[in-house]
Amino acid sequence: MSPSNIVRDCLTSMACTARNILVVLIPSIAIASCAFPPESELYQQSPDIPPYKQDSFDEYVAQTRDWVAKHRVFITDDRETELARNIPFELGRTTPDGKAPTRGVLFVHGLGASPWYFHDIANEMAQNGWLARSMLLPGHGTRPADLSIPSYTDWTAAVAHQVALLEREVDEVWLGGFSTGGNLVTSYAAEHSEISGLLLFSPGIYPDNGLLFLTPVIKYLWDWIDVDPEDNAINYQSLSSKASELYYRTVKDVQDHLDAKPFDRPVVLTMSADDSVLAPVETLRAFEDRFTNPKSRFVWYDDAKAPSNDDRVATLNSNLPEQQISTFSHLSVLFSPDNPYYGVKGSFVFVENGQEDIALPDDLSTIWRSSWGYTEPGKYHGRLTWNPYFDTLIDTIGEVTN
Repeated sequence: MSPSNIVRDCLTSMACTARNILVVLIPSIAIASCAFPPESELYQQSPDIPPYKQDSFDEYVAQTRDWVAKHRVFITDDRETELARNIPFELGRTTPDGKAPTRGVLFVHGLGASPWYFHDIANEMAQNGWLARSMLLPGHGTRPADLSIPSYTDWTAAVAHQVALLEREVDEVWLGGFSTGGNLVTSYAAEHSEISGLLLFSPGIYPDNGLLFLTPVIKYLWDWIDVDPEDNAINYQSLSSKASELYYRTVKDVQDHLDAKPFDRPVVLTMSADDSVLAPVETLRAFEDRFTNPKSRFVWYDDAKAPSNDDRVATLNSNLPEQQISTFSHLSVLFSPDNPYYGVKGSFVFVENGQEDIALPDDLSTIWRSSWGYTEPGKYHGRLTWNPYFDTLIDTIGEVTN
């Protein structure tokens, strides 16, 4: 459909005014000026998305591995490690004392991310007797262009199917999600009372983007919203307009569910006060009002006490100069300091942080860490990619899930 037809239909249905049309077109034109990808397989779609309704989790992992191995555009020389970090996985098939687990958790990653985002948390929970699984959302694991292939139904159906597979194995099921994945699992749990509780890490329920509602129109005007160098083996750096619309669908869905009815089962929810893509205070208010279980906990990372009188909210100091940390980022809560990729001595350093007035130092050990876009005179800040309070987070998960 051409832009002119969209505007015509919008006018005909009285769904938007002339002002709204300008709001659509002006940002889109600006976006397009920096969102034309280079000629590369990264920005050319695979034939389809892999199947996701296998009869068992083992079959799901095997078929997904084959698909990703065939269609992924690899960005490192270590293809086996890169492949392993972009496919579903399972930990805790037996408990530490040799028994079959009776409790399970399914983790759902965020937009552009990978199942491996939950490697550290899943490992800890498996050691505590859980069957922990991390799935791959359709469109992920291969190349950024493939996020334009799946529909929202593909995402919700994939989550539902993996929940059903887990329910065959254990008596008690929890769901965990990061960012977009947090939206998907919250919506699912809102409709399914048999889900025991939620683990939400920087859930994308309230984005800090007033133009997000335009994505259903923008996707017809431009293919790409952002194109960046693809140098991260576990996360797409570029974003298509169709992928943005998928995220918008998760936001609308989860907000509708929470507006309709409070969530009354236990929840662990984490949020950095300096999250650069979400609205932290709005998320905090939603926790106070819509997540009503007295066992629930909100972990707030900030250099000042959380603006809340709710005794379920705990603040952890995010300004740690002795560790060269200024603030916490959107993704940092998930990872142990010992993580081999994102940890203190990890192989990947997230140097891109929106800074233009200071040069990247040659010695990367001297850079400070923060949320995206944070600046301080005389200091180069990269993205914080680990959680100094990781062990405390695991303890909080244990307290709430017990």
